Amino acid sequence: MTECKGSLWGAASLAAVLAASGVAAQGVPDPDASAQGQVALTIYNNNLALVQDLRQIDIAQGRSRVEFPDVSAAIRPETLSFSAANTTIVEQNFDYDLLTPGKLMEKAVGQTVTLLRTNPATGAETRERAKVLSVAGGVVIQIGDRIEVLRDDGLPVRVIFDRVPPGLRARPTLSVNLDSSRGGTRPVSLRYLTGGLGWSADYVALFNEAAGTIDMQGWVTLTNTSGTTFREADTVLVAGNPYDSGGRGGYRQRGTTRAGTETPDRERLGDFYLYPIKGRTTVANAQTKQVSFLDVQAVPARRIYAVTIGWQQNDDAPRNAESRIAFSTARAQGLGDALPAGAVRFYQRDREGTAQFIGEKAIAHTPMGSDLALATGDAFDVTVQAEIEKRETITAAEWERSARFRITQGGRTSTVEAERPRTFYRTTMRYTLTNARGSPTEVELDQTGLAPGWWSDDTRVTSEDVKGEQVNADRRKYRITIPANGERVVRVTYETRY
Repeated sequence: MTECKGSLWGAASLAAVLAASGVAAQGVPDPDASAQGQVALTIYNNNLALVQDLRQIDIAQGRSRVEFPDVSAAIRPETLSFSAANTTIVEQNFDYDLLTPGKLMEKAVGQTVTLLRTNPATGAETRERAKVLSVAGGVVIQIGDRIEVLRDDGLPVRVIFDRVPPGLRARPTLSVNLDSSRGGTRPVSLRYLTGGLGWSADYVALFNEAAGTIDMQGWVTLTNTSGTTFREADTVLVAGNPYDSGGRGGYRQRGTTRAGTETPDRERLGDFYLYPIKGRTTVANAQTKQVSFLDVQAVPARRIYAVTIGWQQNDDAPRNAESRIAFSTARAQGLGDALPAGAVRFYQRDREGTAQFIGEKAIAHTPMGSDLALATGDAFDVTVQAEIEKRETITAAEWERSARFRITQGGRTSTVEAERPRTFYRTTMRYTLTNARGSPTEVELDQTGLAPGWWSDDTRVTSEDVKGEQVNADRRKYRITIPANGERVVRVTYETRY
């Protein structure tokens, strides 16, 4: 008989349940044993993996049924590829209804089991036959003419099953009906896609502000929730986002100010980069594993302060600038690698030399040679307040006089015989920047909203206290230095159709 102890839903281990049954054919295997052969894993970022499993199997001549335990519980059966000499596959079935205390109770509905109760005062045991009526929200049983609900109240109660219900398996199992022209043992290759396996990159960056450098370590964080352990697997990680039937996925690009154009010294697979894990490794179920893949020191880096201002933004109060750490992944800058998508966590040493966490930022797959400026948080001592100091209408004649200040877009010019509408606007923005630090600080201020649409794509900058850089049609960048423990006010005048 099979026995389930405690709350009926798994207080006893599955091994104890089956050990009490005495059913040798359904016994629990050695937890360290596996029916897998030589396993190779190719794991992608988007919770997808390719499993290749080469096993030695004895196949009978003619038609036979062969079972393959220890496949992934998250297997996609439609992706299975089976290969064996002189053998064809007729039918395949994937049995993933695993043997657990809860499943035993579900399968026992309508069946009779034995309840073994122990008197906590005397230790005396009593046995009663009971019919399982329901397990929806709790276990409802019938004993003779009475109906009971078994409660999880800690009292010593065990359920003994007459047998293990058919269809329940201790491990995920793939069964295949084969037709073979000869008998004997031969290599059998299984290849399939599975969910439940994925990886991401995690980076630890130690920022030395005085030296203007970062030391960076890169870690692969590998997770397995597939329901199966893959032992001594040859594992390679693929950085990229291959499409599947669910559409495209992946990370959005964040923090990259210029995409790189350098090729790293890594193997490619199509448009993806490969990050092999050295040696064979066991990827255990319900496990997170970390493996180092990057370790570089003294990469040039600097802290910058930045703020983005929307068109006609009128702040009620100063707001903190964003603190960013800028560096390059170029070979000449010392990092010299493509960075798989993940999170970069920055640390900085305090006065006593202890590394303290100062912020983190997600990055997308980043080519080698890219420039990044990753935000770590808001600056405590640097603030910016944007205000509309003045907004007034101007005449068409005044508008025409400012034509030489227009921001040329896309290198095109146009001739306008008559300006419409006849009303134009002059807007003066005042930016007040403060610095409570003991040294001068530069802030990168981006004014956006300069090209809101085709109907108003003629913006002119007629006056600016600090020369700006036109990044694109919509954005103009100002690099403004604020004195130590001081304040600076910068004004810019725009003339627009809106």
